[in-house]
Amino acid sequence: MSQELLRIGCAAGFSGDRTDAAGPVVDALVAAGGPAFLIFETLAERTLALAQLARRHDPDAGYEPLLADLLRPVLAQCLAHGVRIVSNFGAANPVGAARRIHALAHELGLPAPRIAVVEGDDVSGPAHRALLEQALPGTLQQLQVVSANAYQGAEAIADALLAGADIVVCGRVSDPSLAVGPALAHFGWARDDWTRIARATMAGHLLECGTQVSGGYYADPGYKDVPGMASLGYPIAEIDANGDCTITKPAGTGGRIDAHTVKEQLLYEVHDPAAYLTPDVVADISEAQVEEVGPDRVRLSGVRGHARPAGLKVNVCHATGWFAEGEISYAGARAEGRARLAAQVLRERLAGLGPLRADLIGVASVFADDGGEWLADVPDGGAQDVRLRIAMNHTDKQAAERLGREVTALYTCGPAGGGGVRTALRQRLGTVSCSLPREHVPATFSFIPS
Repeated sequence: MSQELLRIGCAAGFSGDRTDAAGPVVDALVAAGGPAFLIFETLAERTLALAQLARRHDPDAGYEPLLADLLRPVLAQCLAHGVRIVSNFGAANPVGAARRIHALAHELGLPAPRIAVVEGDDVSGPAHRALLEQALPGTLQQLQVVSANAYQGAEAIADALLAGADIVVCGRVSDPSLAVGPALAHFGWARDDWTRIARATMAGHLLECGTQVSGGYYADPGYKDVPGMASLGYPIAEIDANGDCTITKPAGTGGRIDAHTVKEQLLYEVHDPAAYLTPDVVADISEAQVEEVGPDRVRLSGVRGHARPAGLKVNVCHATGWFAEGEISYAGARAEGRARLAAQVLRERLAGLGPLRADLIGVASVFADDGGEWLADVPDGGAQDVRLRIAMNHTDKQAAERLGREVTALYTCGPAGGGGVRTALRQRLGTVSCSLPREHVPATFSFIPS
């Protein structure tokens, strides 16, 4: 078992994250020397459904849209210095993502990397239909399924790395597994070494949301101040052979990493601190210790682990209709009154189509309700800079399209002085979750030729 410290840097916390994040992280990994990985976490709960819809329109699409933008600045440096890359930016088309990376390497004049694709998460096909119906009795038959994906774990990632992959492209894997896979491969832990795996899992959990742990989502001016918000440093975990980790960030970058930011992220999306369920392990952080060991350096220890769950979580995303919205601005004397009148006009014109959400941006745009009761109880305060936003859901696309037309008609149908109309229509997605026995959802990897 290797005893050498492993460094894992994170350069994305969601699909659409900053594309200049990876540079300082890779520079820091290279400067530190030793084994290192770069991970990109680009899948939220419903990102896969959107990717599946994109693939329906274009069979070559369906992976992370910013893939080339994320990798182009650092691919050459990673390959030259042995910084291996692990990501879930394969989304609904991991093979397509791997081919795009091969093409990018060719464009940059680089030697072809060895790219492994992890598959097995997609359970939307006929082979798994009976299992899903059993897991969602009386529900699945009523859904217009867009995607169904199981949260795979780290073992296939580790196997691909042990087989010599420079880059591992995944679809739906558990976010922390992006870090657990490299740790398993590097340290050679037994696949049932639950405590070490749990510790690596929580290191991955601290990394998975990018700059949330280095101050981004923590910042609240005057209460929780964070320096250098425009140049936040993305996090790096230094993991030892026992799985304990130290979280840090590249020197010279903005943000802060201290006990406060780490504790906030440690508890993020954790329902039971004594039993955080992942495909790899059940992690227990109820006795974890968080210690500041230097400037922008925080050590996490004391995490324990228990045997992994027998099942894998599955998200089933389904079409639920159409979401329509429109906006129009009013400014100057009596602007708020004109915006309120416009909302009332739209309520009358669209009566019978269901609840209509009206927000007065600048007056009431967060606490209001779809029925308009909250806004009706708030008196006209005489605001002179107001943007009216109207939104609705409808199962029928043509009915939903009416909202955009009615908002646009306010240009001449009044009230006076409206301008800057913007309308949008998109398919609405819903999600239901279940669990499938892991033996029926095996993950595998394969190398994609250049």
